[in-house]
Amino acid sequence: MSFFNPVNLVILLKITFLGTGTSTGVPFIGCNCSVCTSLDFRDKRLRTSIHLEVEGRSFVVDTSPDFRQQMLRERITHLTAVLFTHQHKDHTAGLDDIRAFNFIQQHDIPIYGTLPVLDQIKREFAYIFTEEKYPGVPSVQPCVIENKPFEIDTIRFTPIEVMHLKLPVLGFRVHDFTYITDANFIADEELEKVKGSKVVVLNALQKTSHVSHFSLDEALAVLEKIKPEQAYLTHLSHRMGTHAAVSAELPPYVKIAYDGLQIRL
Repeated sequence: MSFFNPVNLVILLKITFLGTGTSTGVPFIGCNCSVCTSLDFRDKRLRTSIHLEVEGRSFVVDTSPDFRQQMLRERITHLTAVLFTHQHKDHTAGLDDIRAFNFIQQHDIPIYGTLPVLDQIKREFAYIFTEEKYPGVPSVQPCVIENKPFEIDTIRFTPIEVMHLKLPVLGFRVHDFTYITDANFIADEELEKVKGSKVVVLNALQKTSHVSHFSLDEALAVLEKIKPEQAYLTHLSHRMGTHAAVSAELPPYVKIAYDGLQIRL
């Protein structure tokens, strides 16, 4: 289980995959394919998100529609801040449940995103940002970031701008770890920011081509340019295949991520 321990500073960085599925999750509602009916727990995928425990701080990247379930499953009881990759609902819809951390910590939770991302969150969660708030609604502090390094409570994050069809999306590098989701194009200058990472997480939706996500072969080609020590694939759909079958096809340094998987650096 992943939990925040403010007195344990031995682990420099611990990554927990909160969800590794695409916007529909896996199983897909009403589908009887071999992936959706699989009994392997690694084929049960909530919407994509990760938790980072960095030098005693606790960060979540994206609040998926499954945010509450993910927090409970991993027993996360403290949150330093939330970072948003982009404004699509499968990455923001769970924001309301951040109020549990308000109750526990008794202060606003900082949320970091580009101006377009925060503007859309303010529209979709308007009740959070009104002057006369209903009692008990979430309390957040919006913090605008751009495509340049920034710090949260002394922890340095380097954004990696990728394209999700025509929508700019931010990946994030912290220490020797880089996380990129919802991409189908990464410019060479952005890839340079990733190089040297020991662990890279990259989206790979399915085996066939897609208009706004990397396919499996496209993701592998990007990873070959970066050459990390270890890579994990996330944001998978049921069309990718079962965890066991796809894992057998991958290069030794590439693995399929699954919900609850933890990495320590």
